[in-house]
Amino acid sequence: MLRTCGLSCARALFCAALAILAVSSVSPSYARPDARVLASAKKCEPKARALLQQLVQIDSGTGDVAGLAAMGVILKTELEFLGAHVESVPAVTPAVGDNVVATLTGTGKGHVLLIAHMDTVFPHGTVAQRPYRVVGDRGIGPGAGDDKAGIVTAVCALRILHELNYRDYALITLILNSNEETGSVGTRDLIRAKAKESDAVINLERGVPPDGLEIARKGSAVITVEIIGRAAHSGLEPEKGRNAIVEASHQALQLASLANSAKETTVNVTMIQGGNAINVIPDHAVIKADARAFTPEEFDRVETSLQKLASDTIVPEVQVKASMTRNFPPWPWAASTDALLARAQKLYAEIGGKLAGVRVGSSADVAFAAETRTASIDGVAILGGGAHGVDDHADLSSIVPRVYLLTRMLMDLGHNPPVKPAER
Repeated sequence: MLRTCGLSCARALFCAALAILAVSSVSPSYARPDARVLASAKKCEPKARALLQQLVQIDSGTGDVAGLAAMGVILKTELEFLGAHVESVPAVTPAVGDNVVATLTGTGKGHVLLIAHMDTVFPHGTVAQRPYRVVGDRGIGPGAGDDKAGIVTAVCALRILHELNYRDYALITLILNSNEETGSVGTRDLIRAKAKESDAVINLERGVPPDGLEIARKGSAVITVEIIGRAAHSGLEPEKGRNAIVEASHQALQLASLANSAKETTVNVTMIQGGNAINVIPDHAVIKADARAFTPEEFDRVETSLQKLASDTIVPEVQVKASMTRNFPPWPWAASTDALLARAQKLYAEIGGKLAGVRVGSSADVAFAAETRTASIDGVAILGGGAHGVDDHADLSSIVPRVYLLTRMLMDLGHNPPVKPAER
């Protein structure tokens, strides 16, 4: 062909070939999906939907020992069927309810820790008032998105590894926490211990719509302000009283000044209690406020400023006592998290997905894991929203892609775990 084309034609063909090579060298190139994992994720979807409904139909608010135990029985059966060794680990006092810890032993190198939580913020009886229902692509019910969808994501991913007989990992540990919604007081040491033994940690809070993973979270603290006044008859001689509720109202309004929008620090009054009779000037009131910040330094500032506010009263002769109890620590940005995000993005691209890393204002167990300097990431579970409200839901259309993502991350981290930093 080139002989009959002549020299000029050969040069043209050569230049065209170079152009094609140049274009191909700058165009993005994504691996094809792992066909077996994708097929298994699709196969698991009906089971995932059924398990989510089964779990949401159980009241399992923090402290609901019976509900948490019922969850544990179901999940122990599921996980043992997949070859896991499952044990119940009692929460440390004052928390109650058993944690579920499942371990799968493989033949590879990577130690991976998965974390999800069984408890919700909803009191016993909420399920009867608002039973699980499906509306469009949403599975709605108490704890559906926060965090029973995270549990379902884990079970499905482990089911796929079991069905594919994939064992190229050293150890996969799954902690199902019984008391996350009140700060994991009964489980935080367990999380730290297992994270320290692991090469990577994946916390299975819900994914952030439209398709994000959490890469940093605020810490949380509880502010308590107690006001002690003086009781008196509200009609006969109210002037002799010192109204604790009036002072509490003043203190509650002042607390908002502790927030700092530039640093994304928030302080919100969430509870106020006082008085016990309609005809008595109240002599006692208590305020609770939720504080969130991205840095320990911001919590230091809030705590110091809180004492100054407490001394600024409007009702004479009242006593005001203010304190702040730190709960979840902040989970700050880390290079090791970015490295996990990059791995996840590459794996998700296999099925055409695009992941974004986001910072969020809520707190979670990933913070305790990250304290050990083990590479950690969050939000890998099924997408969801409406946490702690009547719209708490899981996005059922995200089951297959998110289960695929978690399964591929377990395979990737099991085969090629990140290098842990040297201990300080």
